[in-house]
Amino acid sequence: MTATARPVTRRATGTRSGAPGSASLADLVPAATPAAPAAPPLGADLLAVLTRMRLPYLRAAAPQVLATARAQRWDPAEVVRVLLSEEITGRDAATRRTRRKSAGLPAGKTFASWRAADSSIPPGTQTGLATLEWIGRAENLAVAGPSGTGKSHFVEAIAHKVIDAGMRVAWFTLESLTATIGRAAVDGTVAKTIARIARAELIVIDDIGMLPAGQAAGEAFYRLIDAAYERRSVAVTSNLHPAGFDTIMPKTLATATVDRLLHHAHVVLTEGTSLRLAEATAGAGVIPLT
Repeated sequence: MTATARPVTRRATGTRSGAPGSASLADLVPAATPAAPAAPPLGADLLAVLTRMRLPYLRAAAPQVLATARAQRWDPAEVVRVLLSEEITGRDAATRRTRRKSAGLPAGKTFASWRAADSSIPPGTQTGLATLEWIGRAENLAVAGPSGTGKSHFVEAIAHKVIDAGMRVAWFTLESLTATIGRAAVDGTVAKTIARIARAELIVIDDIGMLPAGQAAGEAFYRLIDAAYERRSVAVTSNLHPAGFDTIMPKTLATATVDRLLHHAHVVLTEGTSLRLAEATAGAGVIPLT
């Protein structure tokens, strides 16, 4: 059930009439007839209580749920369970929306648009990473390969799945991470900023190596990897293998960073020509003009 009020009815569950028992929300389905009378509104006193208690999703579902409960003589405990389930469902959905927005994901690419068969990532690796079990173990992921081979798409699809699983994501490029840490250095809040980022179960640093990186970028990258080491999962994408990061940032910082990054890491190498270029060459990159 969603948070909006609509007619509901109850499937047969084998319990006697008037005793719905432990029926789940899956047992409550929309009524087939759109002409069913609207449920009576809640009384002003009850509305005031629900508003004071900050139960917006329960409040939205309550008129129809209560009308159905009266008509079908539900057990009072079932009414409470269904109403509270509505609130939980609504809050969980709102939390996911908030986390998706605050994560800073770049393009909205999910596994729904991921073409697994076109990827050079082995199918078993794709499946294993998509289970998210490695995140529960605070392991890392490094995806390296030529531009256009699906690195960012695959990692963003994983990030969306992480949020759907009730966890948090923080997404950066190396440039945006450097800028974030640089702003924090001005007002002396670097440690606080790093700690805030490290609260996310998955931290992504995308497209490392696309632009030159200097001392500031190397320091920002090291600080974050060190803070997340063996506590949070970090995923990086790059056109360079992590062993080559010392070509774009100071060698000492790169060595210390990569040592921590790869200690508990899945390293995935992509290959082939750019999927974007292939689509463009085939004329599939745009809608034809008429």
